Amino acid sequence: MLKSLTGRFGAWSPAASLRTLLAFGWSQALSCAFPIVIFASLGMTKLVHVPGLSRYDLLLVICLAAQAAMIWTRLETWDELKVITLFHLIGLALELFKVYMGSWSYPGEAWSKLGGVPLYSGFMYASVASYICQAWRRLGLQFHRWPNSYAAAGTALLIYANFFTHHWLPDLRWWLTALLALLFWRTTVSYTAGGRTMRMPMLLSFALIALFIWIAENISTFLGAWRYPDQELDWTMVHWSKLSSWFLLVVISILIVAQLKRIKAQGNESQA
Repeated sequence: MLKSLTGRFGAWSPAASLRTLLAFGWSQALSCAFPIVIFASLGMTKLVHVPGLSRYDLLLVICLAAQAAMIWTRLETWDELKVITLFHLIGLALELFKVYMGSWSYPGEAWSKLGGVPLYSGFMYASVASYICQAWRRLGLQFHRWPNSYAAAGTALLIYANFFTHHWLPDLRWWLTALLALLFWRTTVSYTAGGRTMRMPMLLSFALIALFIWIAENISTFLGAWRYPDQELDWTMVHWSKLSSWFLLVVISILIVAQLKRIKAQGNESQA
């Protein structure tokens, strides 16, 4: 086994592995720039009050300023901004519905609230898209044995629809998860860090990203970004069942980004 890995990724050594780990960590940190800003803002606005400006309004201003700064410093490209804006709209639509259905709430007052949802909330979904786009670029992501595009797109639509319809119809999340396992069980993703190219099963990458988002969700609710019904009186840890929701949302996010990149590549080829 060790011989196989050595032949595939080059001679193994503690120093080389440390360099690879540091390079991977640095790329991940840069890719998380937008989520880090949001977390820092949640912590700061919980402690600091600006007279005449509500917390949610201040968060919206900070998110808009951060987005502009990332474009200005070229941490983010204009194409990535288009993708992020799409995710902002998709996330905001989901937030409006979920808050209306009582799944969670935003108890604070703000001028920038629409249907009980502060507009900054869309940036939390946009930050997931920002991470995916930047990690894709910085780590040189390549997908192998990707499933049929129509099957993947259809599954993504079913997943998104289930977030709405499960309030009235049977929840299909576990059936959809089983379908994803069938579609992606042979799919892998390769990434490059520190001059080394490594590969991971796609389903495992979905699960790991979902786990980190669930941890981030616990931090966000603790900082008062929003509240679930069982957190109205006192903060409690977000239930493990939310991991399945984040797993499915991560799948939708990556499928959308992959499809948009495919469309752009086809457009560039036709122009050439």
